[in-house]
Amino acid sequence: MTESKKTIKRAVVTGASSGIGQASARALVDKGWKVVGLARREDNLKALADQLGQNFTYEVCDVTDEDSTQAAVDAVLKGGPVKALVNCAGAAFGKDPVATSSLDDWRGMYELNVIGTLRVIQKLLPALKESEGTVLVISSTAGIEPYEGGGGYCASKAAERVMARILRLELIGQPVRVVDIAPGLVHTDEFSLKRFGGDSDRADAVYAGVPDPLTADDIAGCVTWALEQPDTVDIDQIVVRPRAEGSYTKLYRRS
Repeated sequence: MTESKKTIKRAVVTGASSGIGQASARALVDKGWKVVGLARREDNLKALADQLGQNFTYEVCDVTDEDSTQAAVDAVLKGGPVKALVNCAGAAFGKDPVATSSLDDWRGMYELNVIGTLRVIQKLLPALKESEGTVLVISSTAGIEPYEGGGGYCASKAAERVMARILRLELIGQPVRVVDIAPGLVHTDEFSLKRFGGDSDRADAVYAGVPDPLTADDIAGCVTWALEQPDTVDIDQIVVRPRAEGSYTKLYRRS
């Protein structure tokens, strides 16, 4: 590897306007990386840029839209080489049984969690090969442990995890790492609120009584640790949960 490839520290983070994506952008900037954030909400991205300074720039991007994503990637590549892609854009919609769940909810989760992730990976993979970089995917333990009411979300996250694993196999012998980080219960401001259509009572109930659920910053710490390993060290998978969570069905709540 040339010296220039060793010293490149420029990352693209999807879903950078909130949650794990925003926390990952902050953590990487703190570690000396230059970060380009991709997300739909320009106001949030601009506010983050104002806070983080010149090492954070952004492109407004909807990863479920081909033209929007292509325009964002074109702009990113004009700015220089890319060493890492951190795929944080994702969401859960609804928690209804398979028999009565919304096809639109399922379609939305697949478009965002699976196709959106695939779209960005495909567009940036040539640049990552050139820089000897890393594809990092934030999946979920929902892709490992299915649970009632989680059919669409679990299926989409299982697909995302399998996609990352297959990409790892397909890239053997090429200078690209593929990392999958699967968080358990993470308390962020928006994830459960979006899942339940803005119903704050249902969203709050997800975390009620759970001592110290994970935070977005906890996952961002995993992101930076994995990316800052030597280029020859691939952290294939990280499964990370709060201490109170043994599995989705084994969660300690204070009475």
